[in-house]
Amino acid sequence: MENIETALLLLVVGMATVFVILLIVIYFGKLLISLVNRYAPEEVLPAKKDAPRGVAPVPGNVMAAIAAAVSVVTHGKGKVTKVERI
Repeated sequence: MENIETALLLLVVGMATVFVILLIVIYFGKLLISLVNRYAPEEVLPAKKDAPRGVAPVPGNVMAAIAAAVSVVTHGKGKVTKVERI
């Protein structure tokens, strides 16, 4: 009976220790994040002022390749309605 009591005591102490260490890691992580955000903020890059471009048309051979790939993948059930450059 004494061995079971010792095992349970070790179990509780071990789990409590792990729990406390994880709490310490979480709170130090939050502290570190707040300090970094306060003293070393991310640089704000100026927005580029390019002239707005119109949508360039997709070449016919590329559109045909895309449509063929969609048809193969969807077994003829898919349809390409619009292709945009991101």
